[in-house]
Amino acid sequence: MRSLLATVNLLRGIGHLFHGMWTIATRFSDANTAQRSEHIAKWSRGLLRLLNVTIATQGQPVQHGPMMVVLNHISWLDILVLLAAQPVCFVSKAEIKHWPLIGWLATQVGTLYIERASRRDAMRVVHQIADGLRAGQLIAVFPEGTTSDGSRVLPFHANLLQAAISAGCPVQPVALKFLEQNSQRSMSPVYIDDDTLLSSVWRMLKANPVTASLDFLPPVASQGQDRRALAAQLQTQITARINPDISPPQDS
Repeated sequence: MRSLLATVNLLRGIGHLFHGMWTIATRFSDANTAQRSEHIAKWSRGLLRLLNVTIATQGQPVQHGPMMVVLNHISWLDILVLLAAQPVCFVSKAEIKHWPLIGWLATQVGTLYIERASRRDAMRVVHQIADGLRAGQLIAVFPEGTTSDGSRVLPFHANLLQAAISAGCPVQPVALKFLEQNSQRSMSPVYIDDDTLLSSVWRMLKANPVTASLDFLPPVASQGQDRRALAAQLQTQITARINPDISPPQDS
């Protein structure tokens, strides 16, 4: 029965992706920034419902830029969860651009892509982010640079944070956890190692209900800060909310 329901929701999810493409093609050209953000949030919440994911928030998500948002990275679901709560543009790995349907959707909503293995590309993206922040955007980044199993926060890389420092804008740290109904950490959304997008989606469709916990911490001033010191400060704050018993690892 669970596999049958998962199959039905998979088909509904594919339909939801096409509905998102239809919305972008027919409504975005005449919509202002706030209206586009509402379309994106509504669409994200709809897809999360199909995946049996609910959102619980603490703190106050900033709704207007200029602001950089940083959060720990567990899954491709992280993007949907934050978009449902906060009108951000994301900086994501370049591979997402080539994912079927999802890549097109991500590009159309303003996602910035980075080749993480390329130092030159990282500098290009830093300048692009800084320009967006100066223009008043709300831009989200994953300073870990990769996903984890959610039990701890990996070392924060400081490069992208230079954009916030250069633009003189604050940074809002966000702690993300995926929880089972008993409030224990859920492994269903984890996207690491040999996981493929399809296998991860199928696992979510068959999983027990999951709560995505978003803890929005107070914004941190970046102006005049050293980027490595800022990265360490943000990592420490998020780690304290994810797992206060684990000391944050140091970036080498």
